[in-house]
Amino acid sequence: MPLTLEWRDVFIRIALAVAAGVFIGLNRGESGKVAGLRTTLLVCLAACLAMLQVNALLAQSGKTPESFVQLDVMRLPLGILSGVGFIGAGAILRKDGLVKGVTTAATLWFVTVVGLCFGGGQLGLGVIGLVLGIVVLWLLQAVEQRIPRENQAELRLTYERGRFSKEKLIESMRACGCRLTSVAGSAGKDDGRVEERFEVRWHGAPYSQDAPPFVEWATSAGADHLEWSIVR
Repeated sequence: MPLTLEWRDVFIRIALAVAAGVFIGLNRGESGKVAGLRTTLLVCLAACLAMLQVNALLAQSGKTPESFVQLDVMRLPLGILSGVGFIGAGAILRKDGLVKGVTTAATLWFVTVVGLCFGGGQLGLGVIGLVLGIVVLWLLQAVEQRIPRENQAELRLTYERGRFSKEKLIESMRACGCRLTSVAGSAGKDDGRVEERFEVRWHGAPYSQDAPPFVEWATSAGADHLEWSIVR
């Protein structure tokens, strides 16, 4: 970083930080994330301004002869990174055993580093980081959606004892490559009806809403009521 900071350099660094925050923030905003365009832009600008402040303080002496305090300007960007960690933690949600918002938290941390690069005058490094971030968030998202992964769903059904075979249903589920993680059920006292709950896991395309073949089979095999819900 140069000791003398000109206004032209300040404007260039801030403009690049704004561009980085907008590009990354648009991806988060169109995905409906909590930390969208404004949050991402503010974080990137804060990081950039912090490094500009560091650059402005470089020309000052670190310690006067009668002072016990030494000026360490590099603590400012380190404090920015630590503060963004708290914002990222607030973006992570845990509900029903599922963790969401990790990518958003990582994006905030990443855009902070990009802002520090621009604010510190490493414009080439910041541009390279911005391009890599865009590639990861936009292009690799399409690749990630095509990678098979383990899916989880819950199957609830009600049937009359003697008219429906739970054993055949389980065999059909396993024939489709599904695994049962737990089975719970309760039998009615008067009408002889049974309620069953299955937690099903299988390996396939992510976020698929299509029910496996055994769900349709269970409906035609005598189940009175059937509910199939994907667990995110």
